[in-house]
Amino acid sequence: MADHSDNFSLTPSKYLCGVPDGMQPIVVSQQLEALQAAAPNDPATVFVARDGRRMQKMADHLRHLCPNHEVLLFPAWDCLPYDRVSPNAAVLAERMTALAQLAPGKNGGKVVVTTVNAIVQKTVPPSLINQFALFFKVGENIGTEKLIEWANVNGYLRVPTVREQGEFAVRGGLVDLYPAGAEAPLRFDFFGAALETIRTFDPETQRTLAQQRSAALVPMSEVVLTPEAISNFRRAYTRQFGGDTANDPFYAAISAGQRFAGMEHWLPFFYSEMGNLGDFTGEATWILDDQVSQSIAERMVQVADYYEARHEALSEPQTGGAPYKPLPPDLLYDLQTDTTEWLGTKLYQVTPFQTLERPDAEITSLDGQLVANFSQERQAKDTNVFEAVLHRIKAKQAEGKRAVIACWSEGTRDRMAQVLKDHEHENLKLIQFWQQAEDLSKNAIGLIVLGLESGFETKNHYVLSEQDILGERIIRSRKRKKGAEAITEASGLAADDLVVHVDHGIGRFVGLKAIEVTGAPHDCVEIEYAKGDRLYLPVENIELLSRYGSEGGAGVLDKLGGVAWQAKKSKLKQRIREMAEQLIKVAAARELTKGDVIEPTTGLYEEFCARFPFEETDDQLNAIDSVFEDLTSGRAMDRLVCGDVGFGKTEVALRAAFAVAMTGKQVAVVVPTTLLARQHYKTFKERFADLPVRVRQASRLVSAKELKATKEGIASGDVDIVIGTHALLGKSIKFHDLGMLVIDEEQHFGVGHKERLKELKSSVHVLTLSATPIPRTLQMALTGVRDLSILATPPIDRLSVRSFVMPFDSLVIREALLREKYRGGQSFYVVPRIKDQADIARFLDEHVPEVSYVVANGQMSPGELDDIMNAFYDGKFDILVATTIVESGLDIPTANTLVVHRADNFGLSQLHQIRGRIGRSKVRAYALFTTPAHQKLTDTATRRLSVLQSLDSLGAGFQLASHDLDIRGAGNILGEEQSGHIKEVGFELYQAMLEEAVAQLKTGAEDDEVEDQWSPQISLGMPVMIPEAYVPDLQVRMQLYRRLGDLTEAQEIDAFGAELIDRFGPLPEEVKHLLKIVLVKSLCRRANVEKVDAGPKGAVITLRNGEFPNPALLVQLIANPAEKAKVRPDQKLVFARNWPDNNKKLTGAARILSQLAKLAEQG
Repeated sequence: MADHSDNFSLTPSKYLCGVPDGMQPIVVSQQLEALQAAAPNDPATVFVARDGRRMQKMADHLRHLCPNHEVLLFPAWDCLPYDRVSPNAAVLAERMTALAQLAPGKNGGKVVVTTVNAIVQKTVPPSLINQFALFFKVGENIGTEKLIEWANVNGYLRVPTVREQGEFAVRGGLVDLYPAGAEAPLRFDFFGAALETIRTFDPETQRTLAQQRSAALVPMSEVVLTPEAISNFRRAYTRQFGGDTANDPFYAAISAGQRFAGMEHWLPFFYSEMGNLGDFTGEATWILDDQVSQSIAERMVQVADYYEARHEALSEPQTGGAPYKPLPPDLLYDLQTDTTEWLGTKLYQVTPFQTLERPDAEITSLDGQLVANFSQERQAKDTNVFEAVLHRIKAKQAEGKRAVIACWSEGTRDRMAQVLKDHEHENLKLIQFWQQAEDLSKNAIGLIVLGLESGFETKNHYVLSEQDILGERIIRSRKRKKGAEAITEASGLAADDLVVHVDHGIGRFVGLKAIEVTGAPHDCVEIEYAKGDRLYLPVENIELLSRYGSEGGAGVLDKLGGVAWQAKKSKLKQRIREMAEQLIKVAAARELTKGDVIEPTTGLYEEFCARFPFEETDDQLNAIDSVFEDLTSGRAMDRLVCGDVGFGKTEVALRAAFAVAMTGKQVAVVVPTTLLARQHYKTFKERFADLPVRVRQASRLVSAKELKATKEGIASGDVDIVIGTHALLGKSIKFHDLGMLVIDEEQHFGVGHKERLKELKSSVHVLTLSATPIPRTLQMALTGVRDLSILATPPIDRLSVRSFVMPFDSLVIREALLREKYRGGQSFYVVPRIKDQADIARFLDEHVPEVSYVVANGQMSPGELDDIMNAFYDGKFDILVATTIVESGLDIPTANTLVVHRADNFGLSQLHQIRGRIGRSKVRAYALFTTPAHQKLTDTATRRLSVLQSLDSLGAGFQLASHDLDIRGAGNILGEEQSGHIKEVGFELYQAMLEEAVAQLKTGAEDDEVEDQWSPQISLGMPVMIPEAYVPDLQVRMQLYRRLGDLTEAQEIDAFGAELIDRFGPLPEEVKHLLKIVLVKSLCRRANVEKVDAGPKGAVITLRNGEFPNPALLVQLIANPAEKAKVRPDQKLVFARNWPDNNKKLTGAARILSQLAKLAEQG
């Protein structure tokens, strides 16, 4: 194929020279203001960044610097040319939203920030954008069918519950839809064909936020599957590739009007003409980032290379997946065009360099230059970096320049101000806008929130970025949090999941079944037990059920009605009680153990914290506060900090180590592997540079001579902080004055080493770190027994990991691995079983011979595994082919591509853990979850993988992993023996039993004083259910039932009812009955009522164990003739009433139970 990289010729009309990176946003914002002032109604202004990261940063800067301008993002597709996957839905939504807002007549005064890759690719033409859009007004006769049809055709995905952009859900006359580019989803409420209301709602709670009169919807994809588009596609595809489409699933899917992964790569086949961004922006002014011309040339070469690879693969035998027929590049990419034609005549080039005079262009030199950063001062032992900063600023101010420090956030700005004040500089000004920097007095320092990565200097200004002073910073992107509600829903009960009934044991969830109970339908949960026996549990008693665990397929079903389950539960109850006693004894002993009072050194401590290159999360700040409460309490600290790799545990340890070391006491950090020792040593060494703290390493990677010197330093007190493997636990190590022990991943140490740790622990502060997720519910169960801090929020989103679920495709995998190699990174290739490693090694040898790889698995000796991991960490191999040993503890920032073989064989929490190994630096990380090419997945596997793909952020993954059963996590905190106990009864029930045992021991209650789990049975002879017609999706119904089972207060039940009306429409009678029965059930528990049977003539009430908490008051009630009550010989209470209909029966039963509950709680 011809090389088109020279066909783009860019001839700017104006050069802005001497503009280094840090200065660029300010210069561009000033150009925007000048253009706006000169011609307020001019067409749009477009800034073209050379890549996606620079685009995002420029957009953020311009929104801050030019708050009066509307800034639109027009990103490129975030997948490779000729890929098998579609661009991310959010990217497509952003593109379509931008194009809709730039349609002819709408683009005046707007600012578009885009990239090279986006401008060289063709788009849908402007004429079609208005055709695709849909406008609604309240009161119009539209009908749900039109909206549903539009959503299907325009790339929206039908789901049970709307959470993300591009989803819609239908429930009778209610349609929920999350439009492309919208801040909140919309709820359309129809009465017949008439649109009655449009409401925005919160995707987390599903509750209404506000009403609006109209809505404008744009497609979620550039491919809109109208009949005309499908016809265009079929004609163009067969014309290009011939008429043999018999075994072409892509052609078949589009012909049937179905969307197909990756179909956007054939975009020109769907339309009779194509457009480009210039068609939408009109006579715009274009501002080009530095090196845009080179980036265009590189993109052209890349497109050509990928086309050639696909074209050649067509003639080779297929190794998996359907054949890929690539579209000729000139159909999708602007290859032959002189871009100046459509970029217009107003073309500005920004460059950090000076440019020679040109007759055809205006040249403006702004004389900006990069500033020298303070990396040398940070490393120097005898220099304080902040004093060096102030010294240099004073010198620049003496030259007549105004000084500004650009900080990442308000929090880091406040911290910078505090540190500068500590260094006796008081003249600080907090500034909001850049214009205020022009008015600074010559001896003041301005502090502005502006996330520049580097500073700059001009004849009037000296600007430092926080990164210049403190080293590389990484800022979190602010994203809408996905609520725990979504996580619960994703991992709710599905057919064939194992469940545990508190009285009957482990069974298999079959589904919901409507059973006739006293002549009325009643929704019941159907559970299968051993030998095919079935149990039908009324939905209002669903709290008796708990999930066995996330991947619980291996559990053995109990026998319904057998005694084995009760015996097992009773035995386990005793064992849990013993363990709880032990935990409480340890906690009490710890309270009595005196510890040194450690106070952080003020001033110096602030500086130490300022070196942390991230913004702390709330979880981190809470953990740090808890650690310092422990250190200043006068008792020995024993705190466990849990959080996945990258969640900020090390920072908690660093701050504690700083406080301890600055008092003259020693800190020992013990880790299980030499790789972890190296990583911690590097981190500690960097953070304690130029402080009077000596950090040393003790592991088998250190020479004998160095190790000897370190041991002597530990004994003499010359070494303040030592980081090492079990070498530190040897008897030959004698500490001079050990103040704190930090233990990382204690569960990986052997028994002997654990005993030695116990000896060291006895009288010093102990901080234990663990990367195994500990569910928050388990933390609640252990409140006051174990000091726990959980870090569940990832401190960095850098760029969230792009996840793709796809059939195995050798070409895609080859491209992904080579792309990582050529950008200087490494990859993980994870397999479910050791025997799969040989197949993958063969695949790599045959299809990706350019890469080097190494194989690792858990059957290797610890020493061998350690050597392999160290070699990979050192960059000696491109790929690590491993089993699930990569799940926890690894921190290799250069590894940013992950391929998971047979992803359908892994559990959801495992996959999240594995994915957490990548995405740990500023480059985009990619995870490819491959499935068998010609094999249909089970529904469970499909659901698991689709959830994984939708939860791109690591934080959501951690929540989900924590929500799921994690036996290792529990074993880590409670001891390995308990892992076996959890397997016996399932995780949720185990947690409940543990919580009960701890509460019982704390209050001193006897075993029989603690209530067993029980649930009253209510039989009122009326339909009780959430009908399928009201909530069609079984998953959502089950999730609602589970939430309802936990409600006890009248106001909670009312709020739940209001939510149902909001989400699904007016309550059917059966649902009203269900809500009332849940209220009656909570009254029964308060009154110790086990069963209520009610009919038209009254109610029969059975007390649990024949007992009532307040017998004297009950006797008075029955003696009152007005109550028409009596006690039967079988001790049941009978209340004679006349209830002619269901409503009177429900209200009457509730009134009786309310009376009994009040009596039970009196006195």
